[in-house]
Amino acid sequence: MQPSRATTDSAGADLVFATTAGLYCPAGDFHIDPSQPVPRAIITHGHSDHARSGMGCYYAVPECLPILRWRLGEQDYRPKAYGEAFELGATRVSLHPAGHVLGSAQVRIEHDGQVWVVSGDYKRQPDPTCAPFEPLRCDTFATETTFALPVYRWPDTAEVAREICAWRDECAADGDAAVLFCYALGKAQRVLAELAAHTDQPVLLHGAIAAGVEVYRAAGIPLLATQALAEQTRGIDYAGQLVLAPPAAAGSAWMRRFRRVQTGFASGWMQLRGNRRRRNYDRGFVVSDHADWPALLATIGQTGATRIVATHGNSEALVRLLCERGLNAGTFATAYGGED
Repeated sequence: MQPSRATTDSAGADLVFATTAGLYCPAGDFHIDPSQPVPRAIITHGHSDHARSGMGCYYAVPECLPILRWRLGEQDYRPKAYGEAFELGATRVSLHPAGHVLGSAQVRIEHDGQVWVVSGDYKRQPDPTCAPFEPLRCDTFATETTFALPVYRWPDTAEVAREICAWRDECAADGDAAVLFCYALGKAQRVLAELAAHTDQPVLLHGAIAAGVEVYRAAGIPLLATQALAEQTRGIDYAGQLVLAPPAAAGSAWMRRFRRVQTGFASGWMQLRGNRRRRNYDRGFVVSDHADWPALLATIGQTGATRIVATHGNSEALVRLLCERGLNAGTFATAYGGED
């Protein structure tokens, strides 16, 4: 049964619109990153707020399949290479690099003279772990807006990797372990890939991080050497060791193994010092797998789109600015999360 349509100003003319199950294209009879079981799902990437179980079939790029199998198990996967056009209903669809994480994709949809691009999550910074974002010309661009505020402007990630190494060395001098919290899919692997240019000291991994790292290694992505923390001898001193762990481990019993410890968090949210203080981290490192404010504006300009739809995030400031510039800008309500 088709989910009910969400309220939009021009839904009748839209090629894609928001429903209770997610973004839906009636001309192709498919959903993009649906939140409820549907017959046909196009998946932009493997994060849990975009890829869920229970779909009839899944369209994604081949690079995304190892992540989907890790997260969802075996399903009816229908891989389509980047740039490969295929027909769904009356539409012509293709998937293009989004630069967010391994196997992330934008969805280009063409029908009856209209071209829509649904970005999924994306970033414009270089990332050695995934294909770079590909700007696409379109009439309507549905964009994420996770960090759509002027304050968010990312530093060079190579420099941030040097800062992480320096912090680890400071912890060693103080007799502390350096536990860096980061998301298990995409962020942890990117940090390891960036660190490889600055150090050869292996990094210790929480079990939840280790599983995703192995998925990337199996896909041929070069990463810094790692060791499973669970395999280390109990009672040893972790002073001077860099440890990657998921945010959920902060404040948990898992942390008791460290006699002395400093904590850090790698995230775009660390751009604001108040976020670090509220979360009680000793250090914040600004590393994001989403587009910052300048990248959002540049990308919108490169699409040539006259209509912009914000799908999730901090959309108000961006929509207001685009409307002031004469573009038709609005929002779709979706169930997607924020920083991954």
